[in-house]
Formats: sequence, C-alpha cells, structure tokens
Amino acid sequence: MNSSNAAQFVREQMPAGGLFAEQAWRISPRPFPLGEKIATELESLGRVLLQFNRALNRLYRHSLDGKQPSWIADWLDRGKSKEVLDWQRHEAIKNDLPRIIRPDLLITEGGLVITELDSVPGGIGLTGWLNQTYAQMAGDNLAVIGGAAGMLDGFTSIFADAPKVHIVISEEAATYRPEMHWLADQLNQGGDRFKIQNPDFNNSNDADAVFRFFELYDLINALGHRVLFEKSQKGEIRLTPPPKPIFEEKMMFALLWNRNLRTFWRKELGEAFLNRLLKLVPYTWMLDPTPLPPQGSFPELNLTNWQQLKTLSQRDRELIIKVSGYSEKAWGARGVFLGSDLSVEDWSEAVESALNSFQTSPHVMQRYHKTCIVNAEWFNFDTNQLVPMQGRVRLCPYYFIAGDGDEARSQLGGVLATICPADKKIIHGMKDAILAPCSVS
Repeated sequence: MNSSNAAQFVREQMPAGGLFAEQAWRISPRPFPLGEKIATELESLGRVLLQFNRALNRLYRHSLDGKQPSWIADWLDRGKSKEVLDWQRHEAIKNDLPRIIRPDLLITEGGLVITELDSVPGGIGLTGWLNQTYAQMAGDNLAVIGGAAGMLDGFTSIFADAPKVHIVISEEAATYRPEMHWLADQLNQGGDRFKIQNPDFNNSNDADAVFRFFELYDLINALGHRVLFEKSQKGEIRLTPPPKPIFEEKMMFALLWNRNLRTFWRKELGEAFLNRLLKLVPYTWMLDPTPLPPQGSFPELNLTNWQQLKTLSQRDRELIIKVSGYSEKAWGARGVFLGSDLSVEDWSEAVESALNSFQTSPHVMQRYHKTCIVNAEWFNFDTNQLVPMQGRVRLCPYYFIAGDGDEARSQLGGVLATICPADKKIIHGMKDAILAPCSVS
C-alpha cells in the first residue's frame, strides 16, 4: 500500500465520534520504527517498573511505621487532604498497586530516559485503535508492537472475571471520553460488560470492577468516589488504580536518587533492577526549601541553597522544574519549566514559585536530557503530499498488570509514539505532532 492510500486508510478508520474531544494530530502512513534494541528493552521494562511500584508502596508504609525515616511520608503527604490520606493508609488496600503503568520515555543519544510514570494514563483507547488500524496494513517487517489486539487484551486482563467493568471518567479527563467509548465498544462486541460512567457514578454491584479515570486531586468533581472507595476497601468491588496519591507523584524519582535510601532500593529492587532504573531515570531533586547545614550542598549541583539556582548561566540551566503531582498542572506539560529556554527573570520566578509552594504543592527538578532528532513523515491531505518532518519523540509503552500479589505479571500492550517538530523542547500531544503506533523495525 503506497503512502497516500495508507494515510487515507487510517483516516477512514477514524470512529464517528473521534478519539480525542476537539483534538487532532498528523497522520503517518507507517508505524514508527524502534529497532530491535529499544523494542527488546521496552518488552522487559514492565517487570522493572512493577517492582519499583511495589518498593515505593513498601517505602511509604515503612515510613509510616517508623521502619524508615518519617520525612519520606512527610514529603509524599504534602498538600493531601485527610480524606485522601486515610484512604491511602487503609489496611485493606495496603498492598494494592496500579494495574496500568505508562512511563513517558525520551530517545536520547545516551539511550532511553524516563521522565515520569503515569498510573492514570490517557491514550489507552487511542493506542488500541492505532494498533488495530495499522496492523491491518502493516507487512511482516512493520508489525506493530502488541499486535492488533494487545491493548484490548491487556486492558481486559486487569479486571479478571468481574461481571461488569465501570469506567468512571471525570470532567477533567473529558478529552479522553471518546477513546474510552471506542475501547468499550470494541470490548463489548454487542454485549454490555464495559460501561462508560459519569463522575457521579457509585451504583456498582458486588464483584464488579471500576476503572478510576480521574486524578485524586479532582475528587471534588468525582462525586461518586466516596462510595466506590468504601466498596473497594470492603472488598466488594475491584478498583484500579487504588486511591493512593503516592503513585501520582513525580517525587518518586527524587526518592529513588536519594542516597540515604540506596540500601533500601538495593534490597527491594536488586542490584540489576536498581542500576537499570538509575540509568533510565534522570537525576531528580526535591525542591525542599529547608536550609542545609553550612557544610552541606545539593548532590550533582554543588549548590548550598536553592536560591543559587537563580544565578546559574543559561548553559547551566539544562534543568526542568515541574509540579510533583496532586495538581491540575501536573499533566499535559502544564507546570513544566525548562531553565535553558527561559530568561533569567522567568527562571527565577519559576524557582521562587516552586520553593514557596512546597508545603501545599511540592515541585521537583530534573536534569534535562536532549532528545535525538528523528526523521518522520506525515501526510498532508490538503496538498495530497507526503511531508518529511524532523522531530523529537516521546514513547509511551502501556504495561497491564494481571494477577494478584506475587503472582502479578506485566504485559506490554502497545507503544504510542508522539513525534513533535524538532523546535519543540517539551514533547506532548499537539496538533502539529504525529501520533503513531510503534513497530520493531
């Protein structure tokens, strides 16, 4: 199939209701090729991230119990309501983990870099549709990762044998409602096991499953949450992700890099998994304004207080400040500041704002890694031409966790590539971006 026919085929498969509300993207006539090395790395990464989530959960519990320093739970609890903390600490769900893990990965000259983990990810239905659509026209050398049904099978697997699955979507996540409608329609195949529900839904039956498609900071707009969370804690329904804001915090990477916790991470992850994560995760600092002793300095930076960040030259500001989580600014590239792209005044303002908000909305800072420039193509339907584009890529593999406890296993369902024009330093979904599934070669 030539490029024109392929692009036209993709456009013709678009569901009548679309996939993203009032959003569009550029269509590539082919999947995005990863190559064998990256594809193999992604295939095994889910197991590492599942173990990291287990360890993070244990670290928080140990901090509460006095087996680890109290500052860990203090960091993770900042800005949370008592209601949310009571749910997170409830004995009945102490071992519950998110059943979908989606890292955001950048392709850099040094290899893959994970900038964050998402436990309430959008793009599940979109990636399922992309995989299904491109699989229909891809040859053996372009087979999409996960295959035509990988995302559908993976999503189904996390709910075990629940008779009904309620997908509760908040207004904040309304952009993703069309893709979840498509997903439910595909999974139902004339039945009604999967149901899309409004944020006030609370009328589940015993043994049902609920997919929480709303962030925990947004509970005021998810009016049915209290009943659902209580049913989950009583074991009446299967709820995922669990109401644990620790899994919605980017500061988890600051904890990974904190040398005071190196022994803990080595014990919980093992040497191989720990070294792999330290290679993948950029150095991350918690912007805690607590003064250091006179002889203290922040690792990697050789600074003795955070105010000195403001004096760094533009070349030394290859740093990103972002809201850690539990905030409407914690997704979609909102609340993200790249120091090398800002004036001294704007960078100073970002630093000051982050430090001032530590008590209620902590921020983290990460080392910025420059992404590789890749060659991509998209089809311009107005001119009926294939347009070459140099871009920067974000990869989003979707790992689905089936099974319980030690029997839980991760399965890669598919990989979404977001390719932004090369002049964009921060990569996210936009109308000028190409969205495509990934293939091995």
